[in-house]
Amino acid sequence: MEFTKGKIVVIVSVNVLIILLIILRICLGLSKAFIFILGADIAAIFCIFTCVFVKYRKNGRRRALEGSLVLEGQELKRTEYSFLRKVAGLPTKFRYRDLETATDKFQAVIGRGGSASVFKGILDDGTSIAVKRIEGTTHGEREFHAELTVIASIQHVNLVQLLGYCSVPGSPPLLVYEFICNGSLDNWIFPQKGGRNGQNFSCLAWNFRFRVAVDVAKALAYLHRDCRSRILHLDIKPENILLNEDFRAVVSDFGLSKLMRKDESRLYTTIRGTKGYLAPEWLLENGVSEKSDVYSYGMVLLEIIGGRRNVRLDQEGSNCSHRKWSYFPKIVTEKLREGKLMEVVDERLTDDSGVDEKQLRVLVHVALWCIQESPGLRPSMGYVVDMLEGRVIVEKPPETEMIVVDLLCLDDQILDGVQKPKVEIVTGQLLESQHRTTSNYSLSTSVLSGR
Repeated sequence: MEFTKGKIVVIVSVNVLIILLIILRICLGLSKAFIFILGADIAAIFCIFTCVFVKYRKNGRRRALEGSLVLEGQELKRTEYSFLRKVAGLPTKFRYRDLETATDKFQAVIGRGGSASVFKGILDDGTSIAVKRIEGTTHGEREFHAELTVIASIQHVNLVQLLGYCSVPGSPPLLVYEFICNGSLDNWIFPQKGGRNGQNFSCLAWNFRFRVAVDVAKALAYLHRDCRSRILHLDIKPENILLNEDFRAVVSDFGLSKLMRKDESRLYTTIRGTKGYLAPEWLLENGVSEKSDVYSYGMVLLEIIGGRRNVRLDQEGSNCSHRKWSYFPKIVTEKLREGKLMEVVDERLTDDSGVDEKQLRVLVHVALWCIQESPGLRPSMGYVVDMLEGRVIVEKPPETEMIVVDLLCLDDQILDGVQKPKVEIVTGQLLESQHRTTSNYSLSTSVLSGR
């Protein structure tokens, strides 16, 4: 406003001086008095323009300084906001263009699953990231929101850290995680024919395997016990357990996870996890609970010990009668009964004297407790941690009939001349088995009763 008034005063002053010169020229002609007045007039006009120029430069510098201060203030606010979000552990909303650049237009694939692909990327600040692109319309959106809701507010050293997300209409949703350099556990415990994604994997040593078992147990105990709402992972398997640079376990992939209130005992869901790791209650449709994660953990524990899949096709065939399956939990139970536990250890480790037989016995007992067909007999993950770390005595687990081998891998059977689905047959046997469970191992009287 002041600058506008100043311009008006300058224009009026210059015009008055010019008009005065014209009038004096007419009245005085080219006399000495006129020439004197003309010089004074020109000097006055020059001074006016000089003052205007100086003031304009001064105002320009002031505006530039104010503008830079505003930009610095905005950048400081953005930096402070970003810092506070990181401190609070809140995920950042990334721009699609930035993630596209970081992942070289989604070319660096480091993993693929049934509903998602994972790409490695590097942000502008040098941070290595793993970008999970969730595909599919309805299922993809549901998985995206489930994963974002569950993991956004939790922080644990053995849980993968969610850095941010990106959701753009018309494009698959993206989740941005910290990059875990050593990949997933399955690459390190199962024999590999060749390196994956240009990376060669060796056999994971026994001491690391035991430490991974403890790390995963702590992560699940935190989800089940220490969060405001209990969190069920519902898809625990070696592919969802990552190993960092120190070979510490980091649990990932919360796409199937569910939140469970403290006062709830079970949840009902139509979403299924991975065959071979599903607890019997999935089959019975009795609802799932944190004990479903315990069962999956026990199955993973056995695979860590043996370096093989729990359900393995040893002989091909055109139908069920010609196929030969081996069920590792049953083999482990038999070897435990015979006192030959070392025979179930990954054969690549037996050449090395690094297998601790005491730790082996603890892992086997804990695994067999975890895969009890009755959820009431399974320990809590908090108690599992106590057993693994030697704070409580690990009792010998009761034997189970192990009816659930791998229902999705078995053909239908013909009973009484009628072809019946294997699922239907085993479900009936499982119900009978649970009714025959004796009270000697009930949760209320067992040493494994939950804390």
